[in-house]
Amino acid sequence: MLNDAQWSELEPLVEACRPKAKTPPQDLQRTLSAIFWRHQNGAKWRAIPEELGPWWRAAQIFIRWSRAGVWERLLGLVQERGIHLGMVFLDGTNVRAHQKAAGAAKRGDLEPSEILVRLLADRVVAMAPRPA
Repeated sequence: MLNDAQWSELEPLVEACRPKAKTPPQDLQRTLSAIFWRHQNGAKWRAIPEELGPWWRAAQIFIRWSRAGVWERLLGLVQERGIHLGMVFLDGTNVRAHQKAAGAAKRGDLEPSEILVRLLADRVVAMAPRPA
């Protein structure tokens, strides 16, 4: 999903935001592509295509970065650079919730971070070259 041109734009921003660890994440471009793919398609983590790497690595990085506030910082940097994020509209007439979905948010809910990842994924798609 992330081509080399898009990654060259995002890589310095990601490096500025991500938590520094003893060992850096392996193949971060591919892992972020998997995270963006998952949020753009609304699929489960295990449905990530094999060519985007192991599903558990994408899930693990997404959850760790969500708790550390990386997605919020990354979105701020993207907006500071003047990259405008597109808007997404959802027609609620076809959205059905489970009967038990009326309760309060669960502990560890990652909803705000998921929204930020979707915005970033939409921006990556918008950055893709379009045929003339």
